[in-house]
Amino acid sequence: MQALVSSPSLETVSRLVLTEQRGNCVPVYVQLPADLLTPTTAYLKVSNGSRYSFILESVTGGETMGRYSFIGADPYKTIKTGSGFDVQGDPITALEKELDQYQYVKIPEIPTFTGGAIGYVAYDCVRYFEPKTARPLSDPLKIPEATFMLCDTIIIFDHIYQNIKVVSHLFLPPITAKSPLTPEALASAYDTAVAKAQRVAKLLLAPGPVTDVPQPPILPRSERPTPQSNVGKAGYEAFVTELKKHIMAGDIIQAVPSQQLSKPTALHPFNAYRRLRQVNPSPYMFYVDCGDVQLVGASPETLCKVENGKVYNHAIAGTVKRGATKEEDDKLGNELLNSTKDRAEHIMLVDLARNDVNRVCQPLTVKVDELMVVQKFSHVIHLTSQVTGQLREEKTRFDAFRSIFPAGTVSGAPKIKAIELVSELEQTKRNVYAGAVGRFDFADDCMDVCIAIRTMMFKDGVVYFQAGGGIVFDSVEEDEYVETVNKLMGNLRAVEAAEDYHYALQQAQA
Repeated sequence: MQALVSSPSLETVSRLVLTEQRGNCVPVYVQLPADLLTPTTAYLKVSNGSRYSFILESVTGGETMGRYSFIGADPYKTIKTGSGFDVQGDPITALEKELDQYQYVKIPEIPTFTGGAIGYVAYDCVRYFEPKTARPLSDPLKIPEATFMLCDTIIIFDHIYQNIKVVSHLFLPPITAKSPLTPEALASAYDTAVAKAQRVAKLLLAPGPVTDVPQPPILPRSERPTPQSNVGKAGYEAFVTELKKHIMAGDIIQAVPSQQLSKPTALHPFNAYRRLRQVNPSPYMFYVDCGDVQLVGASPETLCKVENGKVYNHAIAGTVKRGATKEEDDKLGNELLNSTKDRAEHIMLVDLARNDVNRVCQPLTVKVDELMVVQKFSHVIHLTSQVTGQLREEKTRFDAFRSIFPAGTVSGAPKIKAIELVSELEQTKRNVYAGAVGRFDFADDCMDVCIAIRTMMFKDGVVYFQAGGGIVFDSVEEDEYVETVNKLMGNLRAVEAAEDYHYALQQAQA
């Protein structure tokens, strides 16, 4: 087995911590070549036997692989919030308290995420940020309102330089007069971090077959249950009709109702992710195993990204189904770009995004970097825009998250009134749908979470899909229903294709 050399050296870490006193949390890594490993095989190796695990990947512009994939398992701590769980109330308060103890030291060798909290915040947590939106809602699934996995040891695939960094962290408790930091204590913490990174590296390098996820038998297609909507076509169209009345009355200018599909399946959630990453590559691809519930997603939309104090928010509104040819794609994209209804819906949401970003950023830095760009995804074409701004000195990434959450593209405008009206119509918790999935770094000026759309939730042998659409003055009920169906198709077809594949595999092995 190759030598597993750790970086940075103990001498460098001692300088950063003892001499320069930059902080108390330093990433330490060992590097491996990535030519014989894939993110999928690495995930299978490290997650085997673990109750909690994740993989985060990205395809940008619909076609280009993102630079990094992040993989981890066995968090040192989990935080679950909601009735009957670890923490009641605002989940961000609990997360902020947990991460505040880390003063992260950035090193040039790893200019990206190295560890922190990975998980989700459910849409329904808006009640803690905007109490006026709280409504009594049914909660048939009873999952946590938020789950965070605190991970200090992760795997980073660098797809540009074709290497893998297995990163752990040297963490030192607060220094006091009674417990000063000694070189011996720092060396011990350094050795512990190196040992953690080397243990995972050895696991990746271990020869022999990779243990796959257990896949129960799959029924033939004719015997599988079909997806069921919680409201049906008539119910969703009734949502549209009712919201248009509120638009006519001047209560709102846009709102985003949704429908949920549920489908019993024996498919292992990770096998759904494997298929989804092939058929629906997206800017945010993720598999997050939260123990009792698994999230499988291919979201196109940033909710809140903070990088070195700069806030990013994407607005995606305006959707049409992909064409069969490039020429048809171009024609449909031009029609979408010139649609009065879609442009109006989109501009409303860009304005809302600017307001959300402006509440926490220096006003002169807030700008629309991209406006109404036609972007192609696997099954649909969207109009997309990007809004950015520089955080004000007294504000944090958590303030940015609270200001933007939930996105206007999944709620409406004015946001608070739209949320209230949609909640009164839907009458059921949305759970993860339209909430946030992603990471909050140890570095206090970085995070990256997407909107939980195009996201499947697996629980107790059932997979749940959910999608909505923006309703404006001239929305047509049936067209809006069809738009939600188009949005649901990518994930539904991925599940069906994965079921077909594993059914054929088990027949071949019979």
